Amino acid sequence: MPKRTLLINPVASPLQFALYEGGELQRSWERDGYASEVLLPELDRLLREERPDEILYVNGPGSQMGIKLTYIALETLRLLRGIPFGAVSAFALNGGRPLKAMGRLYFVKEKETIITQPLEETIVQEFSFPSSLEALEREPGNRPDYRLPAV
Repeated sequence: MPKRTLLINPVASPLQFALYEGGELQRSWERDGYASEVLLPELDRLLREERPDEILYVNGPGSQMGIKLTYIALETLRLLRGIPFGAVSAFALNGGRPLKAMGRLYFVKEKETIITQPLEETIVQEFSFPSSLEALEREPGNRPDYRLPAV
């Protein structure tokens, strides 16, 4: 049976999910609501119905609350059920475009460095899942990538 991978994007609003089988995208969907309300019920349903072999999540930069909740839930699943998890950058799902930080500040990736920069124009936050996991570069480790101090 091909390996099943769940990918969660807690940086997006609404929360985004994708299911891969054998490394190929099978389907993606969104769940409206706050990560604190939506994440755990959706994970519970997915564990029962889809039985992923591993889980990936967007570890930042972006919504610190969504990232933190997702990391805690996935670390708990790793400890209790042995489900491994990894991380990918939000830039990997948005084509490297600036990501909203707060106010007029955006996260901007310049080569291998991420900086915050004020931008006058509002940049629409659009994310998309690649058709294959081979096209997705994983982050070293799985810890959250916080770029701003907690507010």
